[in-house]
Amino acid sequence: MSAIAMHASDGLFDAPTSLLFAAVAVAGIGAAVLGARRDLDDRTAPLAGLVAAFVFAVQMLNFPVLPGVSGHLLGGALAAILAGPWVGALCVGIVLVVQALLFADGGLTALGANVTNMALLGTAAGYLVAVALRGLAVRSRAGLLGVAFTAALVNTVVAALGFVLEYAIGGQGAVSLGGLATALVGVHVLIGIGEGLITALTVGAVAAVRPDLVYLLRQRAATREAVA
Repeated sequence: MSAIAMHASDGLFDAPTSLLFAAVAVAGIGAAVLGARRDLDDRTAPLAGLVAAFVFAVQMLNFPVLPGVSGHLLGGALAAILAGPWVGALCVGIVLVVQALLFADGGLTALGANVTNMALLGTAAGYLVAVALRGLAVRSRAGLLGVAFTAALVNTVVAALGFVLEYAIGGQGAVSLGGLATALVGVHVLIGIGEGLITALTVGAVAAVRPDLVYLLRQRAATREAVA
């Protein structure tokens, strides 16, 4: 069974493209570090650590999406909803670096591309969707679960499209971009459904016990207090 989850391997991109997205990844993670400093405090820092550990653990588990094809959680939307976009991007980025260095999951030359796709693009897309639908998330538990599911689905598809863009810039091999995009997006919609279910269940479980720790809900409350 093959696993598809945007972990690009060595040799997929030419050297200039690998260097380009390595620079993008470094800049993006640097910005995330600065942003995370504003969002983390004594109460939220332990949650960020738990989120990173959870994403790492779940990324190691594959679930079937088609005969012979499996996927795993990317975690960007989940991390952003629980810990904020900056902390979320940082958590996913750290997970990807550890996986590449210690478990050879994704090539080292493709690490910048993988971080760009999953930690930066995916997390940002998932968070933007969650913010756009935040009114539904704070209205009811069902709304929160629906928003988490949708954000995770979009996160997964955007990460796949990021890979297609990178391959269009400097992919190695004669592959039809149209065919590549169609295949990847189709499979990652299915992976996104699995990711959405896991994200919704996890966010719902945290919100049921400690809603004050869910970044998306805290930001809504802070906005209301500022207006009042």
